[in-house]
Amino acid sequence: MSRTRSPAVRPLVLALRLVGAALLAAMAGIHLYLWAAGYRDIPTIGPLFLVNVVAGGVLCLAVLAAPWRWLAVVAALGALLQAGTLGALLLSVWVGLFGFVESTRATLFWPSVWVEVVGAGVLAALALLRVRTRASASDPAEPARTG
Repeated sequence: MSRTRSPAVRPLVLALRLVGAALLAAMAGIHLYLWAAGYRDIPTIGPLFLVNVVAGGVLCLAVLAAPWRWLAVVAALGALLQAGTLGALLLSVWVGLFGFVESTRATLFWPSVWVEVVGAGVLAALALLRVRTRASASDPAEPARTG
């Protein structure tokens, strides 16, 4: 792939931004729903669900609004949040987490797994795509300035 910001990269960057942001929003929404449905009463886990909601919402907006020069960092942070959330979910099933053991039969377990796996992949791809393209102060979705 070329190290320049070719016009062909623009639609891909936009698509990855939109899908990545949507998956961060979905992850935050799942955690908010579960928190409201009773996870709020679980010590440590309840507050961490709210932290996940806030972090997911902030990173969702950041993925959409980040200028080109910050996109790799923001996308990587989103990918790490998705992967870390998935890791915490799997730990809670396999060995327990903060004294809490989850079940694969829990409400939204499998949707959470898929949202987090795909979200981490999409956001990692966005970060890598940004790193592989030439650094620039402007967004690739903006027309190149001449003159």
